Amino acid sequence: MVDVTVLLNDLRDESAALDALVAGLGPAGFATPTPAEGWTVAHQIAHLAWTDQWSLLSCRDGERFTAEVLTHYTNVPEPVDAGAAEGVGEDPAALLARWRAGRAELAGELATAAATDRRLPWFGPPMKAASMATARLMETWAHGQDVADALGATVPPTDRLRHVAHLGVRTVGFAFALHGLPVPETPIRVELTSPSGELWTWGPPEAADSVRGPALDFCLLVTQRRSRSDLALVATGPVADSWLPIAQAFAGNPGKGR
Repeated sequence: MVDVTVLLNDLRDESAALDALVAGLGPAGFATPTPAEGWTVAHQIAHLAWTDQWSLLSCRDGERFTAEVLTHYTNVPEPVDAGAAEGVGEDPAALLARWRAGRAELAGELATAAATDRRLPWFGPPMKAASMATARLMETWAHGQDVADALGATVPPTDRLRHVAHLGVRTVGFAFALHGLPVPETPIRVELTSPSGELWTWGPPEAADSVRGPALDFCLLVTQRRSRSDLALVATGPVADSWLPIAQAFAGNPGKGR
């Protein structure tokens, strides 16, 4: 069982790492294109703020969340892009203040939701607070990678990546189903070397199919920030080999990748 306090602290620290990258940027910096097609740095931060607001609504009023999601997705074409675009014309200081306030409020709401052990509605299946916090950390890290790439910055990886890797492993079936493929029953052993040198493992040791390599590379793959050919990941067995090209830790349709 994950310690939600530790998880929320890691989410806070991951957000702070991205915040440090953008805090000193002016309008020109926020207008810098990122590797995500059509998205600037402003889009990336606005998207995180937008998703935090939806998460807050889910925590505070599940019925209203469900009703507004139906309306939003019926009447707004490309709602994710539209949500990100809302912050593009915003003053960078105001956008940053909005993102900071939203993520701080969300941390408190997720702690409360975890204490009551309730499920929170979402765009896909409902989830508990720990799962929502993990998803927020994964998105923060992935979009932070886009920002770092855009700015030519190098952000040292940390063992907070374990949350991203865990989500990447848990979504094996989702990735196959998303591509219209049968969900494999064959277990996959995943062994990743953490940034601190620890070995992280999932799956039975005796599994014939396996994935091994650096945790950073695995996280870059499952968030589709790098292509498999650029990463030091080794797949053994047909199921593992067919999983890596379609691995996806985030909800929604598969993108173009990198």
